[in-house]
Amino acid sequence: MPPTTFLVIFGASGDLTRRKLVPALFGLHRKGRLPPGFRLVGAARSPGDDEGFRAQSLQGLKEFAPSAFEVEAWASFASRLHYLGGDFAMPDEVRRLDRFLASLSDGEAGRNLLFYFATPPQAYTGLAAALAAAGLAAERDGWRRVVVEKPFGSDLASARALNDALHRHLREDQIYRIDHYLGKETVQNLLVLRFANSIFEPLWNRNYIDHVQITAAESVGIEHRGRFYDSVGVLRDVFQNHLLSLLAIVAMEPPASSQPEALRDERQKVLQAVRPIGEAEAATHTVRGQYETYLGEDGVQPGSQTATYGSVRFFIDNWRWHGVPFYLRSGKHLAAKTTQITIQFRSVPHLMFPLPPGEGIRPNVLFLCLQPHEGIHLRFEVKVPDSMQRFRSVDMEFHYSEDFGPGALPDAYERLLLDALNGDASLYMRADGIELGWALIDPIQRAWNAGQPPLRVYRRGTWGPEHAEAFLSAEGRAWAMGCDEP
Repeated sequence: MPPTTFLVIFGASGDLTRRKLVPALFGLHRKGRLPPGFRLVGAARSPGDDEGFRAQSLQGLKEFAPSAFEVEAWASFASRLHYLGGDFAMPDEVRRLDRFLASLSDGEAGRNLLFYFATPPQAYTGLAAALAAAGLAAERDGWRRVVVEKPFGSDLASARALNDALHRHLREDQIYRIDHYLGKETVQNLLVLRFANSIFEPLWNRNYIDHVQITAAESVGIEHRGRFYDSVGVLRDVFQNHLLSLLAIVAMEPPASSQPEALRDERQKVLQAVRPIGEAEAATHTVRGQYETYLGEDGVQPGSQTATYGSVRFFIDNWRWHGVPFYLRSGKHLAAKTTQITIQFRSVPHLMFPLPPGEGIRPNVLFLCLQPHEGIHLRFEVKVPDSMQRFRSVDMEFHYSEDFGPGALPDAYERLLLDALNGDASLYMRADGIELGWALIDPIQRAWNAGQPPLRVYRRGTWGPEHAEAFLSAEGRAWAMGCDEP
């Protein structure tokens, strides 16, 4: 008889559990991908019982994933859900959790335990220490793993301290630091695009690519997160994790295999090769902005200099990418909600066609559309049918919704939770990767805190400060958007 596999969510009464985790697990249940005898145990300070947790989970599923709901599937899934209230930073309470898990499992078969820290970051160290003190971090009767949510530290020093604290109780291979961007189907498809198609990889270098743009734009503001966001800002909130993760996947070398450590090693090599931007260089290589009504948001300090928009130009000092700029940008209250990667190829070295004065041809561009209109667009030049020699750009497009049907893309948490259950850490962050990211962001953040470059106010519904456009136009480039709704 196989061991019982438990997923224990600490902080199960929070928003993440009902919005993301339970719908993702229900999706895996419907597809028959959860381990035999799987049990989900919600653990939180709030008092409660199994029936209350099941009702809360059902409400979240109907609210955030209504199309996935099926009565029969829910009935069989709900029987796997349990709840235990308590302060699980205390070893005695974790021992009570241990006894609770034992009552739900076949003791002779053993237990596999996946603990999910869906709590504020300041609780991570206490939870890990309590698990170790109660003996639940030791792999005596099955494997033990811990998923840690972001933010993972607020700078290099705090991230390193948190890594050290977790390593006192857990091995590195037991720790799964989640970045949900890496779980997106479209991000994983980037690896397939590069390494399963021979037409792209030979061009994926400084000889053919002029520059790369990575955009993560939000059309909404900070909403009800004023106090939190004002202490974080766009660099810590998006750049250190999401955007640097995407940069690493775009720029990585082909791994020797699909083994988790081979993939993670190549991502780390990219971050090691990124040229650091010193505090004195931040004014040249970055732009920071704040949307015009930010200071009126609840929880924001009067006169706050927190940036809600940022652009950063990085270079990667290796043979493949030497001299190719990578432009990263993100912001709140921008013109559209979109995450996309733009690969702009070099212009042709010599144009043999006679064109009317003032006309030219545009360089080829590959748009990787990560959300919300997931797909791939390749822009190239064609001749306009006419006796005159004229050219026009056209797009060759692929959209997930058209080729695989609406709703075909699973939520990122579905893939990431399954990987954690299967022991595949390919799409999770490693300790050295977290610290490399913070080492790149910290000097920029210090320069911004010191007022360099100046904070530029921008109108809501635009693409950020005007200086962000000049940031590229000074080099003869422009921000490119090519992921419209199909």
